[in-house]
Amino acid sequence: MKLLNATLVSIMLAAPLTVFAQSNNTPRFDQRQANQERRIEQGEQSGSLTPREAARLDKGQDHLQTMEDKAKADGKVTRQERARLQHAEDKQSKRIYRQKHDRQHDYNHDGKVDRPHRGGHV
Repeated sequence: MKLLNATLVSIMLAAPLTVFAQSNNTPRFDQRQANQERRIEQGEQSGSLTPREAARLDKGQDHLQTMEDKAKADGKVTRQERARLQHAEDKQSKRIYRQKHDRQHDYNHDGKVDRPHRGGHV
């Protein structure tokens, strides 16, 4: 009985370490994900992103998280998986930049695109 208890205790102590090791496998990726999510949130608040653009970018962030989860599934992120994740993050970062700096805005937060008035008549 003591052997069984000792085995259970060692398993219970080792489980959090395994989870901790897996969650820290990609700290740079996780930090960059947080930065990109903050950029999207800032764009929504400032109006430089329309709700539709923000939703599309959020979906891209979800896709990156799915990619990371799949890479971590076996407990180790390989160099190739890490490169693939970094490439996907680079593409997402460029998308965020493009959407924040295009001429579509929602400054009054009414869900409609605010475009500068062109032409002479109102």
